[in-house]
Amino acid sequence: MDKPAEMFDRDHEWSALRRFINDPRPGATLGVVSGRRRQGKTFLLDAACRVAGGFYFGATEAADAESLRRISSALTDHVRPASPFHFANWAEAVDALLALGSERPVPVVIDEFPYLAKANPELPSIIQEALRPLRDQRTGSRTRLLLCGSALSFMGRLLSGNAPLRGRAGLELVVRPLDHLLAAEFWGISDPHLAMKVNAIVGGTPAYRREFARGDTPEGPDDFDDWVVRTVLNPETPLFREARYLLAEEPDLRDTALYLSVLAAVADGNATRGGMAGYLDRKATDIAHPINVLEDAGLLYRDADVFRDNRPTYRIAEPLVAFYHAIMRPVWDQLERPGSAARVWQASRRRFVSNVLGPHFEQVCRDWALHHADPDLLGGLPARVGHGVVHDPKARSRHEVDVAVVGIPDGHDKPPLLAIGEAKWNDTMGAAHIERLMHIRDLIAQGGRYDTTGTRLLCFSGAGFNDKAHAATENSLSIHLVDLASLYGQA
Repeated sequence: MDKPAEMFDRDHEWSALRRFINDPRPGATLGVVSGRRRQGKTFLLDAACRVAGGFYFGATEAADAESLRRISSALTDHVRPASPFHFANWAEAVDALLALGSERPVPVVIDEFPYLAKANPELPSIIQEALRPLRDQRTGSRTRLLLCGSALSFMGRLLSGNAPLRGRAGLELVVRPLDHLLAAEFWGISDPHLAMKVNAIVGGTPAYRREFARGDTPEGPDDFDDWVVRTVLNPETPLFREARYLLAEEPDLRDTALYLSVLAAVADGNATRGGMAGYLDRKATDIAHPINVLEDAGLLYRDADVFRDNRPTYRIAEPLVAFYHAIMRPVWDQLERPGSAARVWQASRRRFVSNVLGPHFEQVCRDWALHHADPDLLGGLPARVGHGVVHDPKARSRHEVDVAVVGIPDGHDKPPLLAIGEAKWNDTMGAAHIERLMHIRDLIAQGGRYDTTGTRLLCFSGAGFNDKAHAATENSLSIHLVDLASLYGQA
């Protein structure tokens, strides 16, 4: 199973599918593939079916009887039996899919499975029964049945708790957005400053370049503003309404107005439950359910405070949604009028830097520390990377730590705090930033929660560092300056 040449990256996902599909052992097996929309799941699975000679069926929102007719017709076209299939129920259809693997391992994909299960809630139980361990139709088959879906709230429940398919799956694959390094390569952007700004808007979703922007990439740093105006702020492009559609496509979101308001509160800098409740003029208990639903849908991400228990903060998981709420939603009526984008963007660029680009840069710095930084630079392998607030009792003040790298605990000792860092997109960092981190490190040591004997200090900047900052690194092995070139592996 050679990966198609036109498929960008996805090496890990393709290898996982290849191992699952080519497993020679007898017995039909089940796999579950999920991920947010536009990540290329359909392209990945359709390609796997084409390469391996499998069967792909894409479900649509339809009544149960119509879906049965569609899969009957599709399987008839695939198998070309003496007489066409006319399945009376899904039990017959699933057995026919298992029969495809009677001679060799064969991938069988049911894409957008949540649509079928919504029309027929018994479908997971039907598949569970079809894959009963000693059932002849299963033992005599090597069908590799793959259920795929973009409704993360539904797909997350498919294999959890007491769900019918719990314990039945041999593969659980999540197709994630490209990270900032791969996204820059995918968009063909070599300038790290430009790559970060583009990534803060469209993230790592492949479809946003190929289909939604029709391959339109900024030609260089000077073209960025014009690119924003002609793509994401242009009502004639699919990117313009995409953030609104992402919310509307989630089946568990009914009162969309409240969910939109919760996301708007986070985009405006209200990252705690209390902050969101105050923004919406509601009690914190009133917004607990929409927060949980947005988390399950993959639109809101919960970050635990590294230094304080039970004080989580929230961030919008999809950059385009954050951009929409911070920049587009407040002036939507103006943007819908053709020709207004340039005027709106001119007035919104400062807000873009403070509410979108700055927070996104901080998150990229955390992701880099967790997934890309050399463990030798950090003084060890990170167990987790987060952020948090450190209190200064004497000064009666608090300090925000943008990047906190926690190491792997050694036995019963306190977990090592490998590094703490500050991230500034628009500021040239100097000695004052390093001194601040030193003071925070002392406060953390006094708290006694972490072992800070080897804690290193990281300064992340999108604007660079002054001479005093560089001089500080020459005199200390525990201070590191991380610029954009380093974040993009160009240093």
